[in-house]
Amino acid sequence: MEPFEEIDIQKVRELIDQGNVTIVDIRDTDFFEEGHMEGAVPVNDANIEEFVNTTDKSKPVLCYCYVGFSSQNAAQYFKEQGFEVVYSMAGGFI
Repeated sequence: MEPFEEIDIQKVRELIDQGNVTIVDIRDTDFFEEGHMEGAVPVNDANIEEFVNTTDKSKPVLCYCYVGFSSQNAAQYFKEQGFEVVYSMAGGFI
C-alpha cells in the first residue's frame, strides 16, 4: 500500500481547480463552523464510519486540520480504509 502524500497549498489549489477531490476537514465542529475550505466535509468521531462507508474510494481525498499534524494521521487512516489517493495539506487551515 502506498502511503498518503503531504502536499503544499499550491498543489492543493491545483487539485481543487481540477474539481475531482473530496475535501475533508477533521477539525472540531466549532472550528469548522467558524470557517472552512469551500466544499469541505466535516469528519469526526461521530461520522467517520459513515464517511468511510459511503464515499467513493477511487476519488482523491484531501485532509486538512488546524496546523497540519492531525491530518497526517487521518490521511493514513483513510489509506488503510482503502481510499486510493489521499493527501494531507501541509501547514493546515491556518
